[in-house]
Amino acid sequence: MSEERAPLVLGIESSCDETGVGIARGTTLLTNTVASSMDEHVRFGGVVPEVASRAHVQAIGPAIRAALAEAQVTLDDLDAIAVTAGPGLSGALMVGVSAAKGLAAATGLPLYGVNHLAAHVAVDLVAPDSPGLHTPTIALLVSGGHTEILRIGDIVDDIELLGATIDDAAGEAFDKTARLLGLSYPGGPNISKAAAGILDGTGVPGDPTAVRFPRGLNTAKDLRDPARRYSFSFSGLKTAALRFITAAEARGASADAVRLADVAASFEEAVVDVLVRKTLLACEDTGIDHVLLGGGVAANGRLRERLAERCEAAGVTLRVPPLSLCTDNGAMVAALGAEIVRRGLAPSDPAFGVTSSLEVDHVLVA
Repeated sequence: MSEERAPLVLGIESSCDETGVGIARGTTLLTNTVASSMDEHVRFGGVVPEVASRAHVQAIGPAIRAALAEAQVTLDDLDAIAVTAGPGLSGALMVGVSAAKGLAAATGLPLYGVNHLAAHVAVDLVAPDSPGLHTPTIALLVSGGHTEILRIGDIVDDIELLGATIDDAAGEAFDKTARLLGLSYPGGPNISKAAAGILDGTGVPGDPTAVRFPRGLNTAKDLRDPARRYSFSFSGLKTAALRFITAAEARGASADAVRLADVAASFEEAVVDVLVRKTLLACEDTGIDHVLLGGGVAANGRLRERLAERCEAAGVTLRVPPLSLCTDNGAMVAALGAEIVRRGLAPSDPAFGVTSSLEVDHVLVA
């Protein structure tokens, strides 16, 4: 199918704190409009579901209008609408789904409720610098709400969850530990800055071996257990950081004795170690020699660096889409929707609801 005749799909994403609207014509991305409510969550040290939902209500209409204007299309030009139906925050998801249903009812367009995690992978269908989505691939998705390793045989009908976090997501662990260190939200970028020696004004990077933080579910016994081999746990790491900081304060340790940069670098290294090791284990076990990294934590420079090093050493190709397409956005929903429409699949039932814990193999909500 030529791009001129490819389906024109508007995608809506509202699973957390970004209100995203993207428009794609087949594999050509026309616009990716994002309105973030992150600044509203700073004073709470993390995403507050009710605050996020209200922000979506305020942002969804203007975001849709802005996306249509930037893409230079109208609602009458569209072939379909796609929207994230889960997983995510229930209230936030409901705002996007309600808006999508309203548009579909008003225009008569088919509506597709899609999976947020699958969409993170599908975004490489429309990434400007991508030759197209490579399959099979191992996908490592890391964000404030998700940490998963997926095996992707086909983006629509062959996705398998290999492992996920059993407690905190990696991004959530960054946020909580940043708070312990006196750093503001969002925690990931600020811990990275602290680890680089930027926040203490020295410019001297921290020592990632200074503090021996634990690596959750990473013992030989864990790695022999099929149920734990690809799973993650960051709650114990967060607790270890709390104990270290509390003990240092109790000793009255000076700033010279306990550098913020060292603690931050050691914490960051502990998270990255586990993410990278388990991803390469998945490649080794499945025989798949391609990895796609997605999610907001893909912005972490140390993660990208270590993953690139290990992939190269193992003969594995690493793909990281542009960072604007790694975080939650409407482009990824439009991309997945366009692929589903191209395949001629039936739209979702108009009465479909949101599912905060939607399983990854449910790519299209019936």
